[in-house]
Amino acid sequence: MSPVFISPQPLSLKILATYLVRTLVLCSAFLTIPAMADLPLNGLKFEHDDTTWLTIGTGLRLQMASRNSDTDDSSEFSINSQRFYISGQLHEYLKFNINTEKYEGDSMMTIDALLRFEFSPAVNLWVGRTLVPSDRPGLNGPYAGMSWNQYRQPLFSADYDGPAGQLGRSEGGVLWGTTGKLQYQLGAFEGLEDDYGNDSDHLLYAGRLAYNFLNVESYSGYYTHGTYYGTQGNILTAAIVLQSQSDGTGSKAESGDFSAYAFDIFSERVLSNGGVFTFEGGYKEIDADFTPVSPPPSDDKCFCLFDGNSHYATAGYLFRAAVGPGKFQPYLRYTKNNPSDANSSDSMEWGLNYVIINNKASVNLNYVSGDTNASGYAGKDTDTVTLGIILQFY
Repeated sequence: MSPVFISPQPLSLKILATYLVRTLVLCSAFLTIPAMADLPLNGLKFEHDDTTWLTIGTGLRLQMASRNSDTDDSSEFSINSQRFYISGQLHEYLKFNINTEKYEGDSMMTIDALLRFEFSPAVNLWVGRTLVPSDRPGLNGPYAGMSWNQYRQPLFSADYDGPAGQLGRSEGGVLWGTTGKLQYQLGAFEGLEDDYGNDSDHLLYAGRLAYNFLNVESYSGYYTHGTYYGTQGNILTAAIVLQSQSDGTGSKAESGDFSAYAFDIFSERVLSNGGVFTFEGGYKEIDADFTPVSPPPSDDKCFCLFDGNSHYATAGYLFRAAVGPGKFQPYLRYTKNNPSDANSSDSMEWGLNYVIINNKASVNLNYVSGDTNASGYAGKDTDTVTLGIILQFY
């Protein structure tokens, strides 16, 4: 995930007003199509019978962002993410997925290529290139989070687009399932390559245990969401995550270990007035022997990771009343990163979602002020205002 360095120098009122007008114009365009919320936005499905089929879908995140700092005063339009989803079923207990990703001008890459052995709600096995069990932002993905900028925390090793994985994926397997109110994920993966000192091919181990105190979350596979817009009733889920790889950081000449743990909590409550209150918070601590500030003494290229802790909290409210085809959902998100070998950083995001079809179609306007980014180390203090659109067909 490419870090976006976001500053406390205020953006001009002209820029803020321009983005507000653009948002109103965009939402007004949707208001002229009141039946849009009834559109299914489905992908293509080719069906032989109930247990043999193939589906093709796509996802798109577009954004226009304006930044203001002491070194950057610019605006740009970008395709933040473009994905293609291919999934199918070959047998009652055997499915597969192939998903691709293209973002920020990079070439298309395959992020998922896996076989899914799904025997029952309690026992399932996914094998191939798949998502490493992670904290909630990692499992939400860019299309199912409530906030637009949820990746301003230090990442786990497989989350970087590098030698230990891509966008949270690695080659391996995950055993997962739901039994009663307990949901589990246990996985083993290739993780960091031996080009960076992992000569003994130590595996990356990862696990997640979640307990649902109220309704049990229901989602696709073991992926989570940052909000269900009230469709699953009242939810209160707490989870713990562990990751570890010997020789999971460092260089060819000198390797070091990587380990991490995280806690997260998610709550969603449908209020008596029909509105929906959502809260998500988390804490993670990462222990890496080598960091960008404290790399190995050799001149070899280093896969160096953040060392320290980080926490975040997000709260949002979905209004019951629809305005045209959608509903408004204002939210706040605070993030603070505390590296062990550098200064701390923090940021605040104020956002507004216009939710048309849950996570299939929405418009987002947000303002972020602070110096956090996905490296975990402080960047430039920057103010950024972003107008974004999400569309998914699946």
